[in-house]
Amino acid sequence: MNKPLTHTVTDRARIAYQKPQPRDMRSDMVILDGMSESDPRVWVPLSQHVASRPLQFNVTQGQYTHVLRVTKAGVIARHRHSGGVHAWVFKGRWHYLEHDWVAEEGSYIFEPPGETHTLVVPEGCTEMVTLFQVNGSLMYVDPQGVSTGYDDVFTRIDKARAHYAAVGLGEDYVERFIR
Repeated sequence: MNKPLTHTVTDRARIAYQKPQPRDMRSDMVILDGMSESDPRVWVPLSQHVASRPLQFNVTQGQYTHVLRVTKAGVIARHRHSGGVHAWVFKGRWHYLEHDWVAEEGSYIFEPPGETHTLVVPEGCTEMVTLFQVNGSLMYVDPQGVSTGYDDVFTRIDKARAHYAAVGLGEDYVERFIR
């Protein structure tokens, strides 16, 4: 007499990877409070109404990811990109003087290498919050393209390190964002 088959089939998709990770792999970077609501000191001021919340500084590839928060309408910066930039608007809106579109909440923007544009938060917008992944440097320029300064992953690390030391988090606080 045949008994019915009653064994349990294990869902193999739910078994964790069983082998070791690559020896030289860096550890995961997990930021559970990406908007720094629990500690506003993590926001690095760039000017009176503009702050950056670092998420990652990739010193090997010259790239950084941050959330930019602007709390007053106006021109933020005219700049040229040496690498592509990805942006995703979380709150508010902004545009470039050189384009006819407006990036609003939920918008995704890709900015190609070589593009020069002037970032503006329009009147009536009291807070703009956007995630930017910046590859390469930002070269700040005047309306004729004459260089007035630059930012890259290293200048952003230096600004963050100085800010964290000044607000009591310690200059080594920035290390958690560097890969």
